[in-house]
Amino acid sequence: MSADRQLSKTLSYWLRHKPDAAGLALDPHGWAEVAAVLAALGRKGLSCDIARLHATVASNDKQRFELSPDGARIRARQGHSVAIAHDWPAASPPELLYHGTVERFLPPIRAEGLKPMGRHHVHLSPDIDTAARVGARRGPPVILAVRAAAMAAEGHAFLLTSNHVWLTDHVPPAFLDVLHHLG
Repeated sequence: MSADRQLSKTLSYWLRHKPDAAGLALDPHGWAEVAAVLAALGRKGLSCDIARLHATVASNDKQRFELSPDGARIRARQGHSVAIAHDWPAASPPELLYHGTVERFLPPIRAEGLKPMGRHHVHLSPDIDTAARVGARRGPPVILAVRAAAMAAEGHAFLLTSNHVWLTDHVPPAFLDVLHHLG
């Protein structure tokens, strides 16, 4: 694994799931002090200075992280399993959103829909390519089309993160279609 990928995975783990594993304290909105993160990376043996941290935030393919305007704090944009007070705006979704998964998860998805599992929300992509990349992490991707506008019309709430990931509490099976299998 490349050093940059290791850095990104470590930041994701700490800032989304286990801040205590690094001795970090997240504020109610998920922010950690950059100085504390750099110190924790050093203790873990991952060489990282402020320039490399900024480059990792800027170049992350999914824009998972963001820095505060003054550059003193960093947070994961979404995907937390730890409790945080989100500040994502409610938004009206487009007609369709997409979710990437793999074949082995289709039976429970068809029965129960998409659930957040260990996260706070179900994550949906605005386009097929992004959903395919997400699904491909675990094998040949299967792309699900989510009839998001129809869900919203029936009262389901949607949030939109600053990196254009759509969030909702649950997608019932009635709003899902298998778009196609890739791979």
